[in-house]
Amino acid sequence: MTAGSRASLDEIRAFHAKMMAAASNSSDERLEQAFNIIRREAFMGPGPWQIVVNRRYLQTPGDDPAFLYQNVLVALDRAKGINNGEPFLHAAFIGAVAPGPGETVIHIGTGTGYYTALLSTLVAPGGHVYAIEIDRALAKRTRKNLASFEGISVIHGDATSLELPDADLIYVNAGVVAPPVSWLQALRPGGRIIIPWHANDRIGLAVRITRTEWGYDARALMPAYFIPCVGASDPAQCSKVPTVPGAWSIRSVWLTRDRAPDDTAVAIYRDLWFSDAFA
Repeated sequence: MTAGSRASLDEIRAFHAKMMAAASNSSDERLEQAFNIIRREAFMGPGPWQIVVNRRYLQTPGDDPAFLYQNVLVALDRAKGINNGEPFLHAAFIGAVAPGPGETVIHIGTGTGYYTALLSTLVAPGGHVYAIEIDRALAKRTRKNLASFEGISVIHGDATSLELPDADLIYVNAGVVAPPVSWLQALRPGGRIIIPWHANDRIGLAVRITRTEWGYDARALMPAYFIPCVGASDPAQCSKVPTVPGAWSIRSVWLTRDRAPDDTAVAIYRDLWFSDAFA
């Protein structure tokens, strides 16, 4: 590129991919490759697009895909408040759970499939992604957008009530008050789940839960706020609401049927509880 000339879309996408690799805090070089290969504009519908800044929707001046290679939410269904999430945040999520070749992933809340495509790329070769979307119109768009991809099954349904396959990774793109027990049980040994934990109105944290031979390890990673997850966002199931410091202090998750809450509990729900002690 010569001085004063405009960068090409390929150059803009390549630099965006470098930023995503840095935001992931991961040494896996495949993350940069995945963000460079998967074109965000292919999943956003025709432009111009509505992007979200400080809870305001702003329309891009035109349909140049370069507008999409920023750290911005992009409206998928403005009336329902459904957006394609911030790339920096998703890069950090992906880096934290490290999808690997051959793994089985369940992606809950696919939107139109952009991050599903990235996950699929990262578990190739030999991996499989089950893409679950509760909104019928979005599921239809996801299925169309991912038609050329191998190793992806698109499912229209409620992930909180479906029977899930065994998985190495569950990647959740909707805020939950508490994860359903079925999600934890679907994890294979060493399996990870990352959720936006909306413990209350003051707490929105990305939480990584890992299944170990002793139980479920849990870590609060970073602030994260998403649209509520249908079927997993009822605050009435909570009998002990965590404080902000308590939410950050979690170290394990226990199923209530396996172990009753004790004095290490920082948050207690109907079927499970979070502890500040190691599993």
